[in-house]
Amino acid sequence: MGIFDRMEQDGQEQVLCCYDKATGLKSIIAIHDTTLGPALGGCRMWPYPGEEEALEDALRLSRGMTYKSAASGQNHGGGKAVIWGNPRTDKSEELFRAFGKFVHTLGGRFFTGTDVGTEKNDFVYSTMESPYLVGLPEEHGGSGDSSIITAFGVWKGIKAAAAHVWGSDSLGGKRIAVQGAGKVGGHLIEHLLDEGAVITVTDVVHQNIQRVQQAFPNVAAVSTDAIYDVDCDIFAPCALGGIINDETIPRLKCRVVAGAANNQLLEPRHGDELHRRNILYAPDYVINAGGLIQVADELMGYHHDRAFRKTAGIYGMLGQIFEISRQEAIPTYLAADRLAERRIAKIGQLNRLYVAE
Repeated sequence: MGIFDRMEQDGQEQVLCCYDKATGLKSIIAIHDTTLGPALGGCRMWPYPGEEEALEDALRLSRGMTYKSAASGQNHGGGKAVIWGNPRTDKSEELFRAFGKFVHTLGGRFFTGTDVGTEKNDFVYSTMESPYLVGLPEEHGGSGDSSIITAFGVWKGIKAAAAHVWGSDSLGGKRIAVQGAGKVGGHLIEHLLDEGAVITVTDVVHQNIQRVQQAFPNVAAVSTDAIYDVDCDIFAPCALGGIINDETIPRLKCRVVAGAANNQLLEPRHGDELHRRNILYAPDYVINAGGLIQVADELMGYHHDRAFRKTAGIYGMLGQIFEISRQEAIPTYLAADRLAERRIAKIGQLNRLYVAE
């Protein structure tokens, strides 16, 4: 499929390919939809096998950000940036300053910050070239680590799922398999243990597992592949996406899938299959919206309590989505899409009203 056919299919507005010979920067910025406001989305740095995979990631993630923003009540559209490179070896001041220059050419149509493979300090360099950066360190005027509020929102979302399935949002005694114990997964595990949940964890980085088990010796660990076979109540994906697929779904022994990872469903039909198997799926772009809520609040002048109060609302958002799913007999991912699309359509109608400036 050609790039314009793909943009038409997904509703993309703009795709910007950025190359800087001096620094070796290769980046793609995808802006999906700006009906609700300027696009907002993180910048991922990853050693993609090729440019097709980098483009695919940018397109899929930017679309997800549009829906995440709409469903969580933000006045922002969706966008995403990817940098094609190894985050362990290819980072430099010059590279992130070059990236900042390309972001600046969009004139405020796109705000970006941390994602997989990038850290808030990376973008301090980018701010030397553009003001359109968010999620910066607090000492540089930002709101700080967004993984804390993201984990808080995922915890609230898991409680909403538990309430829907078992009639109580208590997680005491619930067996939860957490895939990924990095920044978000690590904070999430603390919330779950505080409620008395029984945790099994895995991570591709063994040091993350060691850190968790040193702090919480009762947490069990399994191999990265074995996590799909754990007999549990809740499976919480908190690593990379595409892990709900033809191979893994038959292995799941859970009643709920609810976690922080983006793009958990490899294809939409996998959401249909979870629904058919009576496994409740908490749509990823809703349950993990805490980080987006924080950086959106940062653009207004960050207020910690306000951001966490908004993030706590993920509980109610998911309750509404679960109810739409029940009433209309549709998978939860479709219910979430409909909720987001309705808001975009209604707010979009306001554009027909002329307001003098």
